[in-house]
Amino acid sequence: MTGTDWAGWQQSWDRQQEWYMPDREERFRVMLDMVEALVGPKPRVLDLACGTGSITSRLLRRFPDATSVGVDLDPALLAIAEGSFAGDERVTFVTADLKDPSWAASLPHETYDAVLTATALHWLHSGPLTALYGQLAGLVRDGGVFMNADHMIDEATPRINAAERAQRHTRMDREKAAGVLDWADWWALAAKDPVLAEPTARRFEIYGEHADGDTPSAAWHADTLRAAGFGEVRPVWASPCDTLVLAVK
Repeated sequence: MTGTDWAGWQQSWDRQQEWYMPDREERFRVMLDMVEALVGPKPRVLDLACGTGSITSRLLRRFPDATSVGVDLDPALLAIAEGSFAGDERVTFVTADLKDPSWAASLPHETYDAVLTATALHWLHSGPLTALYGQLAGLVRDGGVFMNADHMIDEATPRINAAERAQRHTRMDREKAAGVLDWADWWALAAKDPVLAEPTARRFEIYGEHADGDTPSAAWHADTLRAAGFGEVRPVWASPCDTLVLAVK
């Protein structure tokens, strides 16, 4: 892996994700605001479904005394994460399948001040996600936090949903015509990279082309987290299609 431009791959991933979510940095800012407000500036964090380590990168830039454990199953995104944070003793990465009931046994700590995730758990259907929320209630210490920023669709507002989707896709089409990489384009580039080609092939063997999970409403997430054992839950940020839900143990 010597000589691979991990920073370049990180930036490329960020740009691709921002095409879908132009307010991506804003949700990260609010997420870290709430970490600081509730557990302080030196948290032990579990970066859940960490991907390339987007949350961990912003966490450590803002809180140099924080530590992070990133967990994911995607071999290509983990390769970028591990290459990007190589030599940083504050960061550990774990390969695990969140749908495996024993996944948490691979973690280096029994509890965390904060469990954070963004744009990832929509890969899960509601049943496995409910089970995962139950496990997370045991991993977050008393007084600690869990935050999930993701697509959360309120089916009770179909006209609003349709208008938002139309406007969003108009913007995306305009930017795509100007040369922005989408999800498929980005993975096609990764498949051609000498270092990432093999883990990218394994990634598609694991996941297929894309998620087949669910995008329930923020209210569903809040109710499910309360039932799992979190004491207070509510949205702390929202865009027209995404929401950041905060749960306090």
